[in-house]
Amino acid sequence: RPRAAHPASLRTKGRVVTTKSDFSEEEWSRIVRAPLVAGLAISLADPGGPIEAAKESMATVKSATNPSSREQLVAEVALDIQAEVQQKRNPLKGYRPSSEGTAPSGEQVLVELSAVQAIVAARATPEETAAFGHWLVDSAQAAANAAKEGGFMGFGAAQVSKGEKEMLDQVRAAVAPA
Repeated sequence: RPRAAHPASLRTKGRVVTTKSDFSEEEWSRIVRAPLVAGLAISLADPGGPIEAAKESMATVKSATNPSSREQLVAEVALDIQAEVQQKRNPLKGYRPSSEGTAPSGEQVLVELSAVQAIVAARATPEETAAFGHWLVDSAQAAANAAKEGGFMGFGAAQVSKGEKEMLDQVRAAVAPA
């Protein structure tokens, strides 16, 4: 689909790239949080103890600050996450996945990921949108792979639990192209 020209968009090597200035401040905050929300989805799918939660959080931050894509938009978001972490600020600030009388927090996380993917899709190129979605899945996968779940003292534990596998599939579906 043809893309409307944004005055703030950059041109690199003849193609338009989407940058932070193409989004409102509130949209950008949601975009920056999204890779961490994807990791949170895994933690909510199969809550472990504090050690598992710490491992999953660290793996998510590592994935969020080292994306496999070199798309301008993804790189810019990763740099913002890295700046938040280096300044010891919580990149998830302001995000609460549950409130009284609403859907379970896992569902709310999926709704948020889907909404953020739609925000990106509305302004970014299809390539940037796809790269952003893959990065969200990578962040969720990193959290899932970070700690063994279940078992006793490490015996009989699974690397990725059934609940985590199901949530990974739901994250993939939430960020899949419409």
